[in-house]
Amino acid sequence: MEIVQKLNKNKFLFQELVHRDFAKKYKRTMLGIAWSMLSPLLSLLVMRLVFTRLLGSSIEHYTVYLFSGQLIFSFFNDSTNEGMMSLLDNSDIFTKVNVPKYLFLFSRNISSLINFGLTMMIYFLFVVADGIPVTWKYLMLLFPVACLVIFNLGVGLILSALYVFFRDIRYLYSIFTMLLMYLSAIFYSIEDFPQIGRNLFLLNPIYLYIRYFRKIVLEGTVPTLQFHLLALGYAVAAFAIGAFIYKKKNHSFLYYV
Repeated sequence: MEIVQKLNKNKFLFQELVHRDFAKKYKRTMLGIAWSMLSPLLSLLVMRLVFTRLLGSSIEHYTVYLFSGQLIFSFFNDSTNEGMMSLLDNSDIFTKVNVPKYLFLFSRNISSLINFGLTMMIYFLFVVADGIPVTWKYLMLLFPVACLVIFNLGVGLILSALYVFFRDIRYLYSIFTMLLMYLSAIFYSIEDFPQIGRNLFLLNPIYLYIRYFRKIVLEGTVPTLQFHLLALGYAVAAFAIGAFIYKKKNHSFLYYV
């Protein structure tokens, strides 16, 4: 595969970009990498305080339910926002050196993935503390995580390309992600919705990945084959669209940065 070959060819540069992006993210912060775990925990605390009395009383293991949604959405939000800025932030490099431009996006996503992994360890501590049994089915969580990584890369490719040409996309995307958060059933249940309404939620890839986590962890059930295919389909479609845009506009980036 061409992308894999180019990654191997530029392995040293890619490793340096990952190290730089991760170090830069926590530069001059007193807590450093601890913020990658503290930030989602503080967000979880705020959401739990706000929504427990309103919505949490009817949802079993509400803290883990809430954490499942917040974990996935935060990963998506951080990864795509960082990815959107990846081209412009590194324009001084690729305008002087001929390197694959998607390397900058991929390195940002590795940084987000590391943060996600650290937060996920805290998530499992909450699961155990809440008395939820840990079973072999937890291994199935690797599937939605892999799909989400691919999906994030695809969305990042699309956003970073658009941001080069239209700087307003940054502000529009912040509004979109806020709307997406409310449409992803992070802090509420959709069980009281009519069936057609519940089906419409499946059009939201982020909700789909959140739902996968909840099915495995909270319900102890493995999603259906159709559920798996839909999750994979969203990831592949996003990545394919992003790769197409990069291939089409690759040389145009130099004239707009």
